Amino acid sequence: MKQRETGTEEDRRRFLMKLSLGLGGLAAAAAGIPVLGALLAPLLEKTGQTWRTVGTLRDFEIGTTSLIKYENPNPQAWAGVTAHSAAWLRRDSEKEFLAFSVNCTHLGCPVRWEQKADLFMCPCHGGVYYRDGTVAAGPPPNSLPQYAVRVKSGQVQIRTAPIPITNITA
Repeated sequence: MKQRETGTEEDRRRFLMKLSLGLGGLAAAAAGIPVLGALLAPLLEKTGQTWRTVGTLRDFEIGTTSLIKYENPNPQAWAGVTAHSAAWLRRDSEKEFLAFSVNCTHLGCPVRWEQKADLFMCPCHGGVYYRDGTVAAGPPPNSLPQYAVRVKSGQVQIRTAPIPITNITA
């Protein structure tokens, strides 16, 4: 036969239950704050755009498209090779340049410039872009992201961002 608990035992049991629930909630909150911070930090951080010098006016002939390489605006110490990126730069006139991301908008594969065809082509999934970066054929949903270009003191510069997700010409 089960004995009926006295008032003090019942109070003690309730107190210990509330104490253990409170301490468990406190431990869960303490463990959850860093996880929540890691999830929200990329959304709250501003990614800086930086002007990178990629050559001089003499380095690029009018009418040519060249692969240029540069260091990302905010490379991490541990980034290694991934701290470097590239773009396609075309010189249309004396001071007019266009720069495009090397990454296809379908799945991010690298595109190459085919001079004879006057097209950018993605060898992985058959994406094709016209010389102005717009989609010509294949699965890419959007045009190639474009970088802003300027000429300053005879130096050709592009405004770069860590990852070209959208057009950053503005």
